[in-house]
Amino acid sequence: MHPPSLARAAKVALGALLIASFAALALVAPPPAHAQSADAFTPLLTGAHRTARNVARDRYRHPAETLAFFGIREDSRVVEILPGSSGYYMEILAPYLRDKGQYVAASRDAQAPPAYVADHQKLLARLTAEPQFYDKVVVTQFAADRHEIAPAGSADFVLTFRNLHNWMDRDELDGALRAFHRALKPGGVLGVVDHRGRTDLPQSAQMKTGYVRQDAAIEAIERAGFRFVGASEVNANPADTKDYPEGVWTLPPTFRMKDKDRAKYEAIGESDRFTLKFVRR
Repeated sequence: MHPPSLARAAKVALGALLIASFAALALVAPPPAHAQSADAFTPLLTGAHRTARNVARDRYRHPAETLAFFGIREDSRVVEILPGSSGYYMEILAPYLRDKGQYVAASRDAQAPPAYVADHQKLLARLTAEPQFYDKVVVTQFAADRHEIAPAGSADFVLTFRNLHNWMDRDELDGALRAFHRALKPGGVLGVVDHRGRTDLPQSAQMKTGYVRQDAAIEAIERAGFRFVGASEVNANPADTKDYPEGVWTLPPTFRMKDKDRAKYEAIGESDRFTLKFVRR
C-alpha cells in the first residue's frame, strides 16, 4: 500500500486533472439541446390561417411531434428547403418563429423548370397576401450548392421534407448537403424526413419509386460532415408495402393512378417515412 500522504496527493492530482478536463470540454462542446414539447406547436395546428388540405395531412405527418424531435424553439433560426406554395410546415413555423426567431424559405431559383418557377411565384404571393403571419419570412434561393441559402454559419436548423429522392435521382445530393453544412452553425441540426425504402432492394433499384433506404441516407449525410444523433418513428407507416405501380406517388396525397384502387391506397395512407436528426460537425 502507498503511504497515506502519497495516496492523498494522488487523489488531489486526479481531481485536478478531472476538473481541467471538464473545463476543456466546456470550451469546445456545444451546449446540450433543450428538450422541446410537442405542446408548443399544437395551438398553431388549429390556426385559421392553415389550409384545409394541409390540416387533413396532419394525421400522417405529425408536425408537432416532428418539430419537437428536431428540438426547434421559438428563438431558433430555421431554414426550410423548398417549402413550396402549399407551405405545409411554413404555416406552422413562420408564425411560431415570427417574434423571437427567424424562418427562412429556401425556394426555387430562376433556372428551375417552369412549373417550379410558377409555384415559387405563388409562394411569394401568399407571403404578401398574409403579412400577419409571413411578413418576416426571409426568402432565399436553393439549387444544390449554387446559392447561399443563409449566411454561412448562421442557421440553427436546416429542415428538408421528402426531397432526398429527387436530389439523388439528379445527382445533386452532395451539393445540397454542402449548402446545408455551410449554412448551419457548428452543432446546428439538420432534420430530414423522407419516404423510407425497402431493405431487401439496393438503392439503385428504388430510384424511380421515390423511396430512399434509411441506411443509404445516413451514410451519405454523415459523409458530408454531419453526425447522426437519432431517429424517430413518429412518421412510420407499417401498412406501406412500397411496391406500387407508380411508386410512392400511388399513395395519397398524389394518387397518381387517380380513381383506380383509390380506396385501397387511401386506406394505406401516406408513405412510411424515416425522421432523422443530424448535427453539423
